[in-house]
Amino acid sequence: MSLTDELLRPLPAAQPLITHYDDQLGSRVELSVATTANWAAKTANWLTEEFDVEPGDAVAVQLPAHWQTVGVLLGAWWCGARVVHDGTGARVAFVGPDDPEPTGAAATAVVTLDPMGRGLAEPPGGGAFDYLSEARLAGDRFSPLFPVPGNTAALFDSTVDEVLAEARARAAKLGLTAGDRVLSTRDWSGPEGILDGLLVPLVAGTHLVHVSNADPAKLASRRDAERTTADLPA
Repeated sequence: MSLTDELLRPLPAAQPLITHYDDQLGSRVELSVATTANWAAKTANWLTEEFDVEPGDAVAVQLPAHWQTVGVLLGAWWCGARVVHDGTGARVAFVGPDDPEPTGAAATAVVTLDPMGRGLAEPPGGGAFDYLSEARLAGDRFSPLFPVPGNTAALFDSTVDEVLAEARARAAKLGLTAGDRVLSTRDWSGPEGILDGLLVPLVAGTHLVHVSNADPAKLASRRDAERTTADLPA
């Protein structure tokens, strides 16, 4: 079973999973478990059908903490990819709209990070792909041909089993439970950022409220409005 299966399958489909604020843009987007799984499935189908991504293949994710990044990461793990940052030698590198090219990957996918989920206004140059416009056309359900073994590399050098064990241990240390609503401003850079900022709250079954480009003066109101019960360490 893949890392994505382990994270999402135990949760009710209608349960709110992630609320993403961007204080710089003034946006708020809420994703349910079902919507998150839908984006992950589309991403996994797109990666396997268009780029032949198989378990163990490197997929570079060079994106900030964002609701669209969740679909990219979970989709990559669903088809067994090893998430890295450096695009050199990767099957695909996911980059933001302002990131420089080339990435060193076989293919580059540009993620708009648009709060409304819109694709690029114009096709990207250099043979890159518009992720949102392309992946949106892929299937809503994903079933791998074969189960992803637990010893498959999933996050840099850590395997599926190691990532899950570490995320669960960190969630237990923080005392997080499925009833919690967790506020975070942590960036998802590198394996530590992805683990603590995303996987720890997901593996605990909490509702993650993530604030990008956080305005410190607004955090108290965010806690009140979202009824959060815990903060993730910055």
